[in-house]
Amino acid sequence: MSSMEELLASWNEKFRPHADGAQLPPHHTHCLACGPDNPHGHHLTARRRGEEVHATHVFDERHVGAPGIAHGGAVATVFDDLFGFLLYLTGGPAVTRKLEVLYDSPVILGTTYDLAARVVRTEGRKLFMEADMKQLGGSRVASATALFLSVDVTHFNQGMPR
Repeated sequence: MSSMEELLASWNEKFRPHADGAQLPPHHTHCLACGPDNPHGHHLTARRRGEEVHATHVFDERHVGAPGIAHGGAVATVFDDLFGFLLYLTGGPAVTRKLEVLYDSPVILGTTYDLAARVVRTEGRKLFMEADMKQLGGSRVASATALFLSVDVTHFNQGMPR
């Protein structure tokens, strides 16, 4: 079995029930947003809280856009991955079809943010999701909505080297 096939098999096993309060496993070790072994990543960790996933995150100098402010793409990456953790609760892989981020105020480097995401509704293969990012103990700085499409894990065979 190739390393990519092993990765996909391991990833597919993560789509199982996770207890309320459980820390959810990273998508894989080099994932840009949650991979613990990605030196350029966010190292995002998420926990299940009921039917939501929650995380805290601090953007650092690797994520800078304007001086002292997180790049909008870095913020979008964290939201996209937070939605990806919801897939562990829905029971199967899916891919991002649409992601919309609304920025209410600058996301400041070195500040701790609380994030929460939930599935709003499903329609066949479609998963409609929403999330918020709030300054720790404060007001919302950004929110996101997403549409994900459920796929079979074999969908990711397309990324295998030929």
